[in-house]
Amino acid sequence: MSTVRYVAIGDSFTEGVGDELPDGRVRGWADLVAQGWADSMAEPVEYANLAIRGKLAWPIVDEQLEPALALKPTHLSFNGGGNDMIRLRTSIPRVEAAFSRIIERCDEENVRLILLSGANPSAQLPLSRMIQRRGDTLTSAVRERIADRPDIIRAFNWPDRELSSTSYWSEDRLHMNSRGHHRVAARVLTALGMEPPAGWWSLPPLPEAARMGRSTYYREHLGPWVHRRLTGASSGDDRESKHLDWTVIEQSAD
Repeated sequence: MSTVRYVAIGDSFTEGVGDELPDGRVRGWADLVAQGWADSMAEPVEYANLAIRGKLAWPIVDEQLEPALALKPTHLSFNGGGNDMIRLRTSIPRVEAAFSRIIERCDEENVRLILLSGANPSAQLPLSRMIQRRGDTLTSAVRERIADRPDIIRAFNWPDRELSSTSYWSEDRLHMNSRGHHRVAARVLTALGMEPPAGWWSLPPLPEAARMGRSTYYREHLGPWVHRRLTGASSGDDRESKHLDWTVIEQSAD
């Protein structure tokens, strides 16, 4: 069996924000998929992750796609558009075009593509109807774009109503917590034809923290986000990808 070389590109969803480990590092669904893949095959998997939080769809394509392909992967996963969805002005056809560009380049390089849609946080956010409508439109457009491409692996999380419930989300309401990332990883592994650990679909709910009041939420999370939009800053400014080159994921000891 040839070595699996899996590279992930994207934004905070793929970087793993919300699934913080005790030492402060973020893990996330892509890390979990790499480990689950190695465990399922009982073989090491080479894994890289170029995702950086805060990125819009086209900056992901422009900044991450070619470095990822230069690694000569066998598989590449892509998700983008989440940050576009929450901007007041965004073009869904332009975001869809980013997906098309990824598809074209993976075809040219003979790389197996794994396409994801992000989970749906709209019910717990301001402008929820706008975000819901945009997410529905983008998901539908991407489904149509790959309808005749059974070779493209797909893991659509946006329609998953269970994943939209608050117990899968972090305090900031924008990023999934560890429970959410495990559910996404289970979906990706299933799409790859593997059997994920059964518990990953719905880990026990995390201890309930007191739900933030509106004023506290606006001050600690929404306010800083608005400030970044007004100043042209991003949460990913000056950050490097966590796995710029291959790291070998060994089969779990247990």
